Amino acid sequence: MSSRMKIKAITVPDQYWWCKHRRMLKGQISFHPQDLNMPTLIKRPSQAKCCRAQAVLTPVSDPPSTTKKRVFSFGKGRSDGHKGMKGLLGGKGANLAEMACIGLSVPPGLTISTEACQEYQQIGKRLPEGLWEEALEALKMVEKEMGATLGDPSKPLLLSVRSGAAISMPGMMDTVLNIGLNDDVVAGLAAKSGERFAYDSYRRFLDMFGDVVMGIPRLLFEEKLEKMKEAKGFKLDTELKASDLKELVEQYKKVYLEAKGEAFPSDPKQQLFLAVKAVFDSWDSPRAIKYRSINQITGLKGTAVNIQCMVFGNMGETSGTGVLFTRNPSTGEKKLYGEFLVNAQGEDVVAGIRTPQDLDTMKRCMPEAYKELVENCEILERHYKDMMDIEFTVQENRLWMLQCRTGKRTGKGAVKMAVDMVNEGLIDTRTAITRVEPQHLDQLLHPQFENPSAYKDKVVATGLPASPGAAVGQVVFSADDAEGGHAQGKSVILVRTETSPEDVGGMHAAAGILTARGGMTSHAAVVARGWGKCCVAGCSDIRVNDKEKTVTIGGLVIKEGDWISLNGSTGEVILGKQPLSPPALSGDLETFMSWADKVRRLKVMANADTPADALTARNNGAQGIGLCRTEHMFFASDERIKAVRKMIMAVTPEQRKVALDLLLPYQRSDFEGIFRAMDGLPVTIRLLDPPLHEFLPEGELDYIVNELAAETGMTGDEIISRIEKLSEVNPMLGFRGCRLGISYPELTEMQARAIFQAAVSVTNHGGKVLPEIMVPLVGTPQELRHQVELIRNVAKQVFAETSTTVTYKVGTMIEVPRAALIADEIAKEADFFSFGTNDLTQMTFGYSRDDVAKFLPIYISKGILQNDPFEFLDQQGVGQLVKVATEKGRGAKPSLKVGICGEHGGEPSSVAFFHEVGLDYVSCSPFRVPIARLAAAQVAV
Repeated sequence: MSSRMKIKAITVPDQYWWCKHRRMLKGQISFHPQDLNMPTLIKRPSQAKCCRAQAVLTPVSDPPSTTKKRVFSFGKGRSDGHKGMKGLLGGKGANLAEMACIGLSVPPGLTISTEACQEYQQIGKRLPEGLWEEALEALKMVEKEMGATLGDPSKPLLLSVRSGAAISMPGMMDTVLNIGLNDDVVAGLAAKSGERFAYDSYRRFLDMFGDVVMGIPRLLFEEKLEKMKEAKGFKLDTELKASDLKELVEQYKKVYLEAKGEAFPSDPKQQLFLAVKAVFDSWDSPRAIKYRSINQITGLKGTAVNIQCMVFGNMGETSGTGVLFTRNPSTGEKKLYGEFLVNAQGEDVVAGIRTPQDLDTMKRCMPEAYKELVENCEILERHYKDMMDIEFTVQENRLWMLQCRTGKRTGKGAVKMAVDMVNEGLIDTRTAITRVEPQHLDQLLHPQFENPSAYKDKVVATGLPASPGAAVGQVVFSADDAEGGHAQGKSVILVRTETSPEDVGGMHAAAGILTARGGMTSHAAVVARGWGKCCVAGCSDIRVNDKEKTVTIGGLVIKEGDWISLNGSTGEVILGKQPLSPPALSGDLETFMSWADKVRRLKVMANADTPADALTARNNGAQGIGLCRTEHMFFASDERIKAVRKMIMAVTPEQRKVALDLLLPYQRSDFEGIFRAMDGLPVTIRLLDPPLHEFLPEGELDYIVNELAAETGMTGDEIISRIEKLSEVNPMLGFRGCRLGISYPELTEMQARAIFQAAVSVTNHGGKVLPEIMVPLVGTPQELRHQVELIRNVAKQVFAETSTTVTYKVGTMIEVPRAALIADEIAKEADFFSFGTNDLTQMTFGYSRDDVAKFLPIYISKGILQNDPFEFLDQQGVGQLVKVATEKGRGAKPSLKVGICGEHGGEPSSVAFFHEVGLDYVSCSPFRVPIARLAAAQVAV
C-alpha cells in the first residue's frame, strides 16, 4: 500500500475492523466506515496494511459502541448498507443501498431494519423505543440532500413508504406514496409544479393512504372517481382538469369522515408514522401469510421499511415511469423487456390501471434518459451477475432508479439465462447450477398443447403472453371458487378483471389465470411467472361480470363451469378443452443438466411400473429404477385382476398355484420390457405389497361375487365368507408386504420366477440386466431371511433350467420404524436398503395417509406442523430414523447400498437431507427426475 493512502478504521462491537475497500478484516459484516453516523478514526500504524494484503489493523483504544443499528441511510454515492445485508435490510433495502454505493441515481432515503419489524411484532405492534427518533434523525439527511423539508409548503418533500422482505413477495405487503401532502403543502406544490400535477398527486395519496393505512375500502374512492369521469364525459383519469381534481380531493376527504368518523390526518409526520406501522402490520396480513405458506417461505424476521423521497413520473410529457427486466423473463432472450407509461406514477404500471406501452415509446420520446437507463442496466447486470428487475421514473427528463432486485423468471427463461451467462463469461457453471430453481424444471416438464395450429379457429381473444405454458380448465370468477374447485380435483381457470394480492390463494389453486386488465409486469403476471403458472393478462377483448359469473367476448358469453384453454406463450384464449402433450428435455436444458450431473454425488433413479414409464424415466436422465411396484402391473387389465382375485379366493396352495400360473406370463413380459428399456441400469422390483382389499373394492362386491362364482365354481355364500375372513379393520397395517409372501410363499416364488426368467431372456438376447428384488414391510430379520431364502432358491432353479446365470441383489424396504431401529440386524440379510418414506412417515407419525386431509390443513394453519410431512420429509423425526438405519446398516455391512424410493425422493429440501445423510441414491416419479438431479447438484455445490 502507498504511504500516501490512508486507512479509515472504526471501532465497533467485538473490535471488528474495516478498511476503505469495504472488505472484511475482522468480524462478520462489512460496510463503509465513513457512512456510519459515528466518529471515524484515521490511524495507520506501521504494521497496518490494506485488506487486500490480508493483514489486520492494530486495535485502537476507543470504547466500542453497543447500540444496535436499526435505521440505515442511503443516497447517490453513499450508503450504510450493501447487497449482502438482505436479512437485515430486506431485498429492496439491500439493493437500494448497493445501487447508491455504485453511484446510480437513487432517490435518497432510509431503511428501517427487519429486526425492528420483528421487535415491533413481539412487543404488541408498537414501534420499539427510540426507533421513531432514529428515523427522524436519518430523515434530516434526506431533507438536506434534496433541499426540501417534510411538511414545508415552500420547499415540500414528499415521501414513499415501501415494504421489502429478504425474499421477494410481490404485491403481498403495503406501499404508500406521496406522504407529506395536506391542504397547505399541496398549494405550495401547485405553485412550484402546477395545479394539475399537485392535486392529482393529492387525490392519489388520499386514496392509497385511506386504503392501506386507514382500512377504508378502495371502492369508495373509485366510485367517486368513476362518477366524476362519467359526469364530465371522460374515459381516462388523465382527462380530468385541475379543477376536477380539486373537487375530487374534497370528496375523498369526506370519504374519511363517512367511513372512519374522523378527518384525514393532515400532519405529515403523523402520516409517516402511521404508514410505517401499516407496512409493519402488512407482514402479518392474511395475504402475506398465505403467500409465505404457499411458497414455503419460513425463518424471516419480518419486512424492512424503505422510506424514500418521491420522484414524479406524472409531471407532464417529459416524465414517465416504467418497469423492466434486463432480459426477457419468459424466454431468457438477452434484450430489455419492460413497459413504460408517459405522465404516470408507478402503481399505474404494476396495478394494471392503465395499459402501458413498450420501452420503444421511451426511446422515442426521452432518448437521453433511455440511453442512461440502458447503461445502468448493463452496470447492474455486470455488478450482480444476474438478470435484474428494475423500477425507474423519469422526472422532467431526469432518470431516477427506484429499485432493483434479482428478477423472477420462468423455467425456460432461467435455463437459457444460466447457459447464456456461462457462455458470456459472466458466471461459471457452478454458479449457473444455483440459478435455476427445482420448480423451474417442474415448469419445463409441464405439458404443452399438442398442435397449436389445430385450434386456431377456436381462438376467441388474445391478451398478453404473461406467463408461458398451457392450461385447460373450467372457468371460475373468484379466488374462493378456484380453491374450492381445486380441492374437488377440478382443473380451473381463474378469470378476473384484474387480480389483487387477496387473490393469491385462488391463483395458486388455478391451472391458469386470465385477466382483462394489466400488463406484463402486473400483479397477475409477476406472481404467475414466479410459480410457473400459465397466465394471459391484459386481454382487453373480454368483459368480466363477477355478479352474473360470465365472460363476454363480443357476442359470445362464457359461463362459470365452461371449459377454456389458455396459451401463456402466445396470449391466446381458446374455447373448449384442447389436448396437451408432454414436453421433452433438449437444447439449453440438456446442456444445463449435464453441468448438474457432473457435480452431484447422489444418483437419481425413478419409480416406474411399466416399460413406458421406464422409457420416460430413462429419457429424463434416470440412472435406473429405484421402485417398480408389481401390484400396479396387476391392475393393467381385467384378465390380470381376475387372476389375482382367484389367487385371493384360493383355499389350498394348489388352487393358489393355478391362479399364479396365469399371472406369471404377464409379470415376465412386463419385466422384460422394463429391463430392455433400462438397458443394463439397475431395476429394483418390489414384491407384491398392497392390502388385499384393493382388489376387492366394496362398491363392486356384487359384481365380483358373481364373476368369481362363474370362474371358480364356488357359491356366492362361500365367496362372501372368504372375503369376510380376509377383511381388515386397518388394512394398511394388515395382511400385506412380506406378510403375504410368508403366508403364501407361492406368491413370492411366482414373482421371483417371473423376474429371473425375464432377466435370463433379455440376457440371452444380448441385453444387460441388473435386477434387485425388494422385500416390503419387513420388521424383523427373520421375515427378511424367510423371503431371501425363497428368492435365492428360485434363482438357482431358473439358472439351472436355462443354463444362464444373472447377477442380482436382494434387499428390503425400510418402512417400519422397528426395522430402522434394528437395521444392523436386518442388514446381515440384505444387499441393499431402500427407505419407503411414505409408509415410514405414516407409521412414525401414526397418521393415516388416507385420512390425514381431515386435520392436516388445520395443523399447518395453526403452526402445529410447518409442512405436510408426506410432501416434505420430517427431518427431525422420520429423518432421524433414516439416519440411524443408514449408520447401523453400514456399520454391520459397509458395502450396503442405501437409497430412498418414497415421494420425498423428488422434493428438493428432502433430497438435500438425503445427500447429507450419505445415501447412495434417491428415486422419484419419472417427471421429477430432472428436479431431483438438480437438487442433488445444488446441495453438492
